[in-house]
Amino acid sequence: SPFIFQVIKCKAAVLWETHKPFSIEDIEVAPPKAHEVRIKMVATGVCRTDDHVVTGSHSSPLPAILGHEGAGIVESIGEGVTSVKPGDKVIPLFTPQCGNCRICKHPEGNLCVTNLSKPQGTLLDGTSRFTCKGKSIYNFISTSTFSQYTVVDEMAVAKIDGASPLDKVCLIGCGFSTGYGSAVKVAKVTPGSTCAVFGLGGVGLSVIIGCKTAGAARIIAVDINKDKFAKAKELGATECINPLDYSKPIHEVIQEMTDGGVDFSFEVIGRTDTMVGFKSKDSVPKLVADFMAKKFPLEPLITHVLPFEKINEAFELLRSGKSIRTVLTF
Repeated sequence: SPFIFQVIKCKAAVLWETHKPFSIEDIEVAPPKAHEVRIKMVATGVCRTDDHVVTGSHSSPLPAILGHEGAGIVESIGEGVTSVKPGDKVIPLFTPQCGNCRICKHPEGNLCVTNLSKPQGTLLDGTSRFTCKGKSIYNFISTSTFSQYTVVDEMAVAKIDGASPLDKVCLIGCGFSTGYGSAVKVAKVTPGSTCAVFGLGGVGLSVIIGCKTAGAARIIAVDINKDKFAKAKELGATECINPLDYSKPIHEVIQEMTDGGVDFSFEVIGRTDTMVGFKSKDSVPKLVADFMAKKFPLEPLITHVLPFEKINEAFELLRSGKSIRTVLTF
């Protein structure tokens, strides 16, 4: 059988407990079982959702290898895998799409039933492929990208354009798709409309890109950190306002500016991100193709690029508001 693989020894960032820094550890990554894919990670973004686990506001079993916004290359595949092969460039999907359940078959639904029924912190079969110091380490939302190698279920990986730059398109795994999708797919922003975007982190700026792509005439960006305004304008915001500059509630200010209110309003203030509205396995490759066709930029969202070993530094940048997205490279 061609399915005889080795355990891979590599480095990963393990979160042993909440409120502690990540620890770079030597781990073992078991071979993929049937319908699983082992990926050599090339780049991963640092997202607020990962930090919610560190702070304990998003519960996930620990110790775990976090990370869910990444891109890499298929190293090996388990029996029965047909959608990817070794050498393919891929993005792991934290909202997997099995393709067979009633939600996957529905044109609009995206919260795959198969995925919702699986145990938290494992792959579909209820186990993890990670071991560290003789101890099993939990998986994180089907992806676990903070590792040099990861194993995912086939339904949680999408093959993308072989020419795409993985250190940029990794953002399509979460932050960019969340914001862009909420504008073009969920709210369905219309040409000539007026939009307000509250919060100018990576997701908020991606909402602005989505509103602009959809043809919005006015995009009002709102944040208490004025350092984010230049970037918002670069990406398509027509006006930027700081709630701290006004004595009255900001929605009243916007009502006056817009003669009664906006057509579309987006609140993106760091609550747990959800990629609502996108069927991941279908949409991620299309978004990568659109990026390659220069339909939208990703580079302005990436403020820092650090080696993977500097993951704790990347989280400090996120918490201090100094970064939009830090990409860690392996």
